Amino acid sequence: MNKSPWKISPCVSSWAYFSEACVIPKSGNGIDCFGCACRKSGESRSALVIVRPETVLDWQRKRFKRYWCQLSQHKNPGRPRKGSDIRKLVKAMAEANLSWGAPRIHGELLKLGIEISERTVSRLMPQRHTAPSQTWRTFLDNHVRDLVSVDFFTVPTARLHVLFVFIVLSHERRRVIHFNITEHPTAAWTAQQIIEAFPEDQAPRYLLRDRDGVYGEYFQRRAQGMGIEEVRTAAQSPWQNPYAERVIGSIRRECLNHIIVLSEQHLRRILKSYFHYYHESRTHLSLSKDAPESRAIQANKLERIVQIPQLGGLHHRYERRAV
Repeated sequence: MNKSPWKISPCVSSWAYFSEACVIPKSGNGIDCFGCACRKSGESRSALVIVRPETVLDWQRKRFKRYWCQLSQHKNPGRPRKGSDIRKLVKAMAEANLSWGAPRIHGELLKLGIEISERTVSRLMPQRHTAPSQTWRTFLDNHVRDLVSVDFFTVPTARLHVLFVFIVLSHERRRVIHFNITEHPTAAWTAQQIIEAFPEDQAPRYLLRDRDGVYGEYFQRRAQGMGIEEVRTAAQSPWQNPYAERVIGSIRRECLNHIIVLSEQHLRRILKSYFHYYHESRTHLSLSKDAPESRAIQANKLERIVQIPQLGGLHHRYERRAV
């Protein structure tokens, strides 16, 4: 037997003897690469000098560790993934209630019969990079009960007179609380309308109006005495009092543009009839297609639909009646 000039340890020589027919593997396993590197050529023998026995032992330890980790690893590690409906519900609760944390949302979920840990709820909640703040919609909804608007509009008569109509509108349900008609409006007359609209302690917190001269010093003192804070719009800016302007536009388009007013009494009867239709029958976009005085949904399709004329037939209300 020819003696090799290379000094090879027994462990390495055994690897070289075993790897004579080895094919270069595709994997990155260290031991396989080492075995396949063991060839009879001079280059392979020179490589054997670089690899030390400690390196081979380290490869074996890593291989042993990786093998048993794969055997002991669970097929689906971690907690079971929550359904998309629960994730969406947690996100919706967090977005709708900005001051709620994980404990509060977790309590609501438990009341709904959803078994989930508080830790999971905190993980599913969206990350907030700024301090929570209520939306403008929430802010306005909390103050809308204390807001009213007042305004005047004019109506010509058949005798070429001009009548002034004063309306008081509640923002909460777009309800016309009070209206009156005069041919000569004054500050004292206007202040009296506020008293009639809000008897006793029913006065609102804020009153939105324009800068018309009819709201003079007498009107301002009376409003202040009732505990009402006046909010005045900018000069010549009717869009800053949008609710009142929108109601006046509806009155004109849906009623007064189709009628010739004969007198103050005639106009009063027409407006009473229109406001009855406006409050009880007319649906409003701002109220989710409901009336200021909410209408019940009639879902019994077996009943026939009846047409009820209102405002002398200018408008109609439809209801289901028993056959």
